[in-house]
Amino acid sequence: MDSTERVSPWRRLVGTATKIHANELTAALLSFLFVFLLMAAYFLLRPARDAMASDWSDAEVSWLWTLNFFISVGAVFLYGWAISNMPFRRIIPAVYAFFAASFFVFYIGTTVVDRPVLIDKSFYVWLSVFSLFHVSVFWSFMSDIYSKEQSTRLFGFIAVGSSVGAIVGPAIAAATADVIAPKQLMLLTAVLLLVPIPIIIALGRLKETALGNAGLHADPREQSLGRNPFSGFTLFLKSPFLLGIGAFILLYVAISSFIYFEQKNLLEPFERARRTEILALVTLTINTLAIVTAMFVTSRLATRLGLAVTLALVPALVVLGLLVLAFSPILAVVLGLQVARSAGNYAITRPGREMLFTLVGREARFKAKPVIDIVFYRGGDMVWAWAFTWLTTALGLGLGAVAAVGAGIAAIWACVGFFLGRSFDRLSDDEQADVAQQVAR
Repeated sequence: MDSTERVSPWRRLVGTATKIHANELTAALLSFLFVFLLMAAYFLLRPARDAMASDWSDAEVSWLWTLNFFISVGAVFLYGWAISNMPFRRIIPAVYAFFAASFFVFYIGTTVVDRPVLIDKSFYVWLSVFSLFHVSVFWSFMSDIYSKEQSTRLFGFIAVGSSVGAIVGPAIAAATADVIAPKQLMLLTAVLLLVPIPIIIALGRLKETALGNAGLHADPREQSLGRNPFSGFTLFLKSPFLLGIGAFILLYVAISSFIYFEQKNLLEPFERARRTEILALVTLTINTLAIVTAMFVTSRLATRLGLAVTLALVPALVVLGLLVLAFSPILAVVLGLQVARSAGNYAITRPGREMLFTLVGREARFKAKPVIDIVFYRGGDMVWAWAFTWLTTALGLGLGAVAAVGAGIAAIWACVGFFLGRSFDRLSDDEQADVAQQVAR
């Protein structure tokens, strides 16, 4: 009781609004800052990357997307090798130091090469790899710092940092466009990626002190990440639980691809400047809605209704939206659906999905998770893009009919999310340890 009375009014206010306990506030704020810096660093460069694509043909961009998949596979293999041969405490800082160095190298390349077409295309692919890698590693680290119970309360708040960074990054790029060359933003990104390193160290200490999670991975079997650099792939293929998460990702990517192509086709009649204006407004709406939802809704949703409802909610809303789109394939409907899907993913689905990884051991968390988040995701990009093309070109389906197909896929997505979430909700601490051991076998 005395310790409660010593909590400052400000901390009590924050705890009431966000469900963050007083002893967790420092760690939660540092985690928020961590992901904010990562997303701001990425979104500083994304406008420059997307602008490059306008100089290339559709065939060139398609080949770059294909190359992106294979480089992503190679990057995950290299990460698996590094994580098998480095002390655990150095792994996460090394990842961000490596990416910081890579953007510094790109900056040097743009200053010494007169016709940097190859460098531009390499940068386009590399930033696409980075866009998934840096977030996957971040959430791996979060699920290693926080317990299952803490994740249901804190991950929604932490995810707000992503949306804030997604607003601040491009805002800085736009505000400084007249005074800072795009290539100089690479240097700023490199610096921003170095700032989280002391944050990582501080969070490691807070895990053992303020958070009370020193024994979260006390099992000696969980201290080792294994010597096999390919174990992330084998763990994924052998574990029904991880395969379920992979299926959830694959179905999410399907819906994202279908809505993206529907949006692209319905925007075709507009001039490019008008398209940019519309999409900018959509992006602002998505991130604003995501911030409010993640701050005040996600933790309450996960703690009161459980993860089963949390993971199934957005897919269920998407089913309804796609059915409306099937009967009324107009731009306003698809843009509204895009806002609901993206904001719901940032604020609810993504944090909920990351909570699932608090059930598995470190080797699965740091090796199998990138396989799911990066390899499976990029592979899904290719598969579903071609699937949409086949439906519209080979079968001649209109946008409404394709939306109906998407609604069926979204329904399966909702079912997979519900069953994954129900597994999470029903597990006791002892059963959680059993799951971690089963995944590790």
